[in-house]
Amino acid sequence: MISRSTARAIMTLAALTGGTLLAGCNTDDASLASNAKANRPVPPKLVAAMTAKDMELQSPILIRLFKQEAELEVWKQDRSGKFALLKIYPICRWSGDLGPKTREGDRQAPEGFYSITPAQMNPRSSYYLSFNTGYPNEFDKSLGRTGSQLMVHGDCSSRGCYAMTDEQIAEIYAVGRESFFGGQRAFQLQAYPFRMTAANLAKHRNNPNMPFWKMIKEGNDHFEVTRQEPKVAFCEHKYVFDPAPPPGSTRPLEFNASARCPAYAVPDDIASAVREKQQRDNAEIANLISKGSPVAKLNTGIDGGMNRVFAAKLPQGQTGLSDPVEPGLRAAAFSPAPGTIPPTVNPPRNSAAATVTTSYEPETDVTRPSSSLLAPSKPNNIFTNLARKIGFGDADTTATTKGSVSASAKESAPARPKAATPARSARSRPTVAKHATPKPAEKTARKAAKPEHVATARPQSRSAETVATPTPSTAPVASTGSFDSRFSAFR
Repeated sequence: MISRSTARAIMTLAALTGGTLLAGCNTDDASLASNAKANRPVPPKLVAAMTAKDMELQSPILIRLFKQEAELEVWKQDRSGKFALLKIYPICRWSGDLGPKTREGDRQAPEGFYSITPAQMNPRSSYYLSFNTGYPNEFDKSLGRTGSQLMVHGDCSSRGCYAMTDEQIAEIYAVGRESFFGGQRAFQLQAYPFRMTAANLAKHRNNPNMPFWKMIKEGNDHFEVTRQEPKVAFCEHKYVFDPAPPPGSTRPLEFNASARCPAYAVPDDIASAVREKQQRDNAEIANLISKGSPVAKLNTGIDGGMNRVFAAKLPQGQTGLSDPVEPGLRAAAFSPAPGTIPPTVNPPRNSAAATVTTSYEPETDVTRPSSSLLAPSKPNNIFTNLARKIGFGDADTTATTKGSVSASAKESAPARPKAATPARSARSRPTVAKHATPKPAEKTARKAAKPEHVATARPQSRSAETVATPTPSTAPVASTGSFDSRFSAFR
C-alpha cells in the first residue's frame, strides 16, 4: 500500500512533468527523473538554516520580489504555522521600469500577486530552470493587459522577467519543488516595485503608478501583520485581500475581476491590525514630505536594474533603477557574487538619446518614426537587426540603442562624408528632417563657400561627434551570445 506522502510526491511529479509538456519546451525525451538540474537537492547549508528557524523541508513557501532593491525573498512556514524569512537572494537582472506590465513587448517585469502551481515549474528551461509568474492574472486581464511567458529564471538575462544566476534559481527551484512534495498546491508570488516603506512611498509620491502601488501595499500590510499568506480576490478591477462572508451569511463568495464586488468582510483582527499599520505609515509619509523628502525622477531612460553585488563585478557595471544600498558598489566588489555571471550579461544602461515611455502612458514610440524618416529604404539593415538581438528592437518601448539610430542616419546622409555630419546630428531631434530643411545659417554658408565646404557648419559637426561616439556608460553591450539569440518560444 502506498503511503500518503509517497502518493503526494507521485502526483506532484506528474504535475511537474505535465507542466513541462504543456509549456511546449524544446527538449529531448529524457524523463524528469533523470533531469539532474530539476532534482538537485536543497543545499545542506540551507537545510540547516531551516532547522535553525524551526522549519520543515517540505513546509509551504512564499516568494516576494522587489525591483528597486533587486532582491528576492523566500519565506517558509515554520512549525507555529506562520511564515518566516528563510533567505534573501540578490536579483541579477530585471528589465523595464518601476510599474506594472501592461502590454506585450513593453519589457516590463510584472508587479502584483500571482499563484505558482507545479504546472508552472519548468525543469527544462532554456535559461537553466524557471517558473512562470502566472502573468496576466484575473486583475490584469480585466484591464486588457497582454503578455505571456514572464518568468523567474536563470542566466542573468531579462526581457520582462526576473533573472537570477543559475546557482540561485537551482536553489529556489529545489525549495519550491520540496514544498509541492509536502502537499502545497500553489505558492504565492508577491512582486513589488520597492519595499513598501514610508521612505519609498514618499520618494515616489508623484509617480502615476501610485494608486496601483497603494492597492497592492494593502496586501503587503496583510502579510506583514499576520505572517500568513493573504487570500487574494479580484472585483471591480481591483485587488481584495482576505475577504470573508459577512456575518450571518452562509453563501460562498463569488468574485469576478470585471464585475461588482459582492458583500464581504475582512476579519476584525486583521482589519484592525492593518488599519493601525497604515495609520503609522501615513503619518511617517506626511512627516517626510513636510521635511522636503526628495522625489524620484520619472522617465530616466534606464532599462531595469541589477543588484549591486553583480554590478560591482562587471566593467563599468551599473545598478540602473536598483538603488545601490550603502555602503555601495565599492564594498560590494569585495563580496563574492552568489553564482556565475555569464559573459553575455547586459547590465542596465542609460540611453540619453532615447525618448522613454512608461507603462502608464499611451502606447506611443517616437523612436519608430525617426527610424522610418532617416532610413526608409533599409528598415532591416545589419545595425537594426543587431539592436533587436541585444534587446532594443522595435517591440521594446523602453529605450533605443545609439548604434541603430546613428547607423540609420549614415544611410540617409549624402554620399560625401562631410555632408553626412548634419544628417547625423538630426538624431537628437528625430521628428525633424534637418537635411531636408536647412537652417538659414546653412543656406548662407552654401552661397558663400565652395561646393566641397557645403556641410562644414562647426556647431553641427560638434553635435555629430557627440552622437556618433557613445560614452562607455551609455554604449550597449553587443555580445555574440545575446539574449534573443538564445530565446526560444517558451522559457
